[in-house]
Amino acid sequence: MKSITFVTRLFCVTFLSLLLIGWMSPVMANEVTLKDKIGQMLIIGFQGTELRPEDAIVQAILAQRIGGVILFDYNFQTKKYERNIISAEQLKALTQQLQAYAKQAAITRKNNLSHLIISTDYEGGRVNRLKEDYGFPPTRSAAEIGQETEEEAQLQAQQMAATLQEAGINLNFAPLLDVNINPDNPIIGKLGRSFSSDPQKVVKYAALFSKAYQNAGILCAYKHFPGHGSSTGDTHAGFVDVTQTWQEEELEPYQQLFQQSYSCPLVMTAHVVHYGLDGKGYPASLSAQMTTGLLRQALHFEGVVVTDDMQMKAITDNYGLSEAVTLAVNAGADMLIFGNQLVPIPQDPQEIVDIIYQGVQSGKISEARIDEAYQRILKLKSSL
Repeated sequence: MKSITFVTRLFCVTFLSLLLIGWMSPVMANEVTLKDKIGQMLIIGFQGTELRPEDAIVQAILAQRIGGVILFDYNFQTKKYERNIISAEQLKALTQQLQAYAKQAAITRKNNLSHLIISTDYEGGRVNRLKEDYGFPPTRSAAEIGQETEEEAQLQAQQMAATLQEAGINLNFAPLLDVNINPDNPIIGKLGRSFSSDPQKVVKYAALFSKAYQNAGILCAYKHFPGHGSSTGDTHAGFVDVTQTWQEEELEPYQQLFQQSYSCPLVMTAHVVHYGLDGKGYPASLSAQMTTGLLRQALHFEGVVVTDDMQMKAITDNYGLSEAVTLAVNAGADMLIFGNQLVPIPQDPQEIVDIIYQGVQSGKISEARIDEAYQRILKLKSSL
């Protein structure tokens, strides 16, 4: 009888100790600051195929001033294919380095921000950072896939998902939901980036890729909201107005795919202007009417909204840095991309963090908006 009492008491003491440890752990962990939360909102590009401790991107990761990175192969400044990706083996080593630094930062700072989003544009065809020349499997463009059977398309989707998984990339900015309304579109139609001119075909093939990425544990992003397939211009080069060319059917793929369990958890907003959707003429990426009103409220999207690259000329030619960043955050963007591809001097993420932080301090940006974005990002990262 005594032995039973002793065992029971020992169990109770052990159980209570475990509970206390569980209760104390959050208290013992360092509090995530406002600047830490803002840092999670940034996806930054950088130059380098391997990392050194003194590199600016490493210092940004260790300071937890970014939530993710975006990788490219082509360097717009040197006009060479040398930026981040030169071989399959090199890329895997690079992504492992990136995650190791993110984990080191979380351990040092005693918080749970250990996952780094590592992203790229891997659409297949013309927009493909993981080329066959570097040792990756061949890919086909969305336009080519749209002409194939579902079985053939599914095999391509599974292969691409497996390639990303092996490389250590956890976010692909694909598949495109742009409907090929204007085949002469210089940035979508002419590059074969759309599955079809039929919204239902876009839904069908995008669904295959969404499922494949989900099954492989890869995050994916639909783009370019509210639709870039009808445009006559390229937002990389300047102001693009789709008011007269955009059609409401460009929203159909978003409406239908958002209702599915395998829907991509991110949507990328375009820099296109539509005066019918935003009377002030803000690009979708900076527009509260399109990001919050249309995407969030009308289409009920609950995931993470990420802007297209904020260094495209559609933004930089028309807005100052502080104005553009403030507009994007207030519009409802949860994450902002600064690819550091299109500018000669790389953007320091600390400057962006400080702009948003000062915006909160001055009342131009609400702290609730930052907390909302941060919680969405945490949920996204917890799924990795």
